[in-house]
Amino acid sequence: MPSFRYTALTASGERVVGMLAGASEQAVLAELETRNLTPVSLTVEDERRPVLARRIASTRQLATAYTQLADLLRAGVPLMRGLRLLAGQKSAPRLSKVFGEIADAVAEGRDLADAMSDRPEVFPPIHVAMVRAGEKGGFLEAVLARLGRFMTAQAELRAKVIGNLIYPCILVAVGSVVLALVFGVFIPMFKPLFEKMDLPASTRLVLATSDLVSRYGLLLLLALGGIVALGVWLSRREDVREAIERARVRAPILGPLTRALAVSRFCRILGTMLANSIPMLTAMQIARDAAGNRLLERAIEEATEAVRQGQPLAPPLAQSGLFPEDIIEMISVGESANNLDEVLLGIADTVDGRVDRLLSTAVKLIEPVMLMALAVVVGFVAMSLILPMTRISQNL
Repeated sequence: MPSFRYTALTASGERVVGMLAGASEQAVLAELETRNLTPVSLTVEDERRPVLARRIASTRQLATAYTQLADLLRAGVPLMRGLRLLAGQKSAPRLSKVFGEIADAVAEGRDLADAMSDRPEVFPPIHVAMVRAGEKGGFLEAVLARLGRFMTAQAELRAKVIGNLIYPCILVAVGSVVLALVFGVFIPMFKPLFEKMDLPASTRLVLATSDLVSRYGLLLLLALGGIVALGVWLSRREDVREAIERARVRAPILGPLTRALAVSRFCRILGTMLANSIPMLTAMQIARDAAGNRLLERAIEEATEAVRQGQPLAPPLAQSGLFPEDIIEMISVGESANNLDEVLLGIADTVDGRVDRLLSTAVKLIEPVMLMALAVVVGFVAMSLILPMTRISQNL
């Protein structure tokens, strides 16, 4: 998401300068309008970074920082003192440096949210919007505590996804190494025995594959790397990326998991912002920018337009095909009962449970399939090598 540096005027005519992250210039102008700021200039910041640039903070580190600051405020520690304490911690030095800069900005009279908006690479727009609402409404401590829980839930979901995918990745790596050794080292040892023999088709296929791997293995790896690089480059195009996401959403096993992750992210982001008194349209815009899925972004954009016209939220989301019927029904009931924030957060927790079950089921299916595939390949190679030897023994 690009970052924009703005210069704007407050209602009293005071000039303010800051940074905002947004999907487009119009989104940033809309955010400035919600802050009662009149834009004077708006420029896109150059977001190019070194290839080996490190992340300033992990999701869990940021969640811990928010929770600690909320605990300090709850204990009666002034905001400035709390920020200085976070700046002095040694467990996350890069994040501590950022909090030191924020403390300096707050000491100069700036709001905490404005100081956070200067570092969009650390604090996403959803965090800035929630903190701004907490400052204006006098419930900053509660906002920071909710942010901590929100970030912790995100970190735990990511950890579940990664943890469930570790074993299949290990199986792929081990299987690739085993097949490379079989075709590149083991089979060439038998080739001299078969040079003057009339070989069956399966044996000729195995020997040809072995020749290809042993002679052109490095070129094959380079070609594979080139194909991956080309795929990454093409995936940056809007039309290609949308086509990939449509295929991923419709895939047999990956599709339900992709849809569940998108729904969980949307519901948790929107529910958390609504629970912190963020206006509905602003919350929808931020949820759209943070969706991370083109199909979901389009659905949220259509839903935002419907809400702007005074229509319900649920019908446009239902038309996207990403939301199951039961979740659409719960959103509709939440709108009618005026407790949409609680319903959305409850949906996010429920969907996270579904994601965990889907991942567990997918992993349980992938493991035996991969093992069977590896066994079939190795068995085919073994039979192809044994069959000519059997014919030799019969001729003797």
